[in-house]
Amino acid sequence: MSEQNGAFPVCTILGVNIAAVNMEETLAIIDQNLSAWSGEYICVSNVHTTVTAYEEPDYLAVQNGAVMALPDGKPLSVAARRRGFAGADRVTGPDLMGEIFKLSAARGYRHYFYGASEDTLSVLREKLLSRYPGISIVGMVSPPFRPLTEEEDAEAVERINAANADFLWIGLGAPKQEKWMAAHKGRVRGLMIGVGAGFDFHADKIKRAPRLMQKLSLEWLYRLMQDPKRLFRRYLHTNPKYLRLVKKENKLYRK
Repeated sequence: MSEQNGAFPVCTILGVNIAAVNMEETLAIIDQNLSAWSGEYICVSNVHTTVTAYEEPDYLAVQNGAVMALPDGKPLSVAARRRGFAGADRVTGPDLMGEIFKLSAARGYRHYFYGASEDTLSVLREKLLSRYPGISIVGMVSPPFRPLTEEEDAEAVERINAANADFLWIGLGAPKQEKWMAAHKGRVRGLMIGVGAGFDFHADKIKRAPRLMQKLSLEWLYRLMQDPKRLFRRYLHTNPKYLRLVKKENKLYRK
């Protein structure tokens, strides 16, 4: 067991320092550190990002450079609990977004969204304003799929900082979004949180798996059925490898 900033327990899984926390603890930690963490980033980690980090040292450094790496994938929280972190629970990107949105009007939180398509952002704005009365949306940007030039990136940072957001939600997909956040650490105002398909979930473009499938660690299967062409290769590679590597690591952990 180790601790980051002395604030919460951390369980290292395949080299990635996963915060062994639940949703309630996560919200309290973020609220307490929001001002101090402006310009920092949070990774919402799952099996795919963890195996990718295990295979790619540069990406491992990106994951561990975050102020928190949350257990979005249930297999991560399960592994943490089996290693003695009884309080560890799944903290998904879409759920975290929803919980923070609920608190936004009362806390005065300001939100900036970077990622997804113009159409998704338009629908997302409409849905959020309807579901979370009083929410403050201070910016929404759909960046081009290609890498930005230095000048374009500088302009993007200037617009972000001018908005003075508390939360900068990044929806570029993994590992792109985590690399983007690491590259902009200390350059932008606001706490960056990489939420992958979180924009699509809250815009009702993608449906969440039924609660039973989530509890059984089968949300990946539900996602696969929705988008088999894009996700089949990812899950075919990372899921079996994760299970094999964690099983081996668990044996070492018990020694």
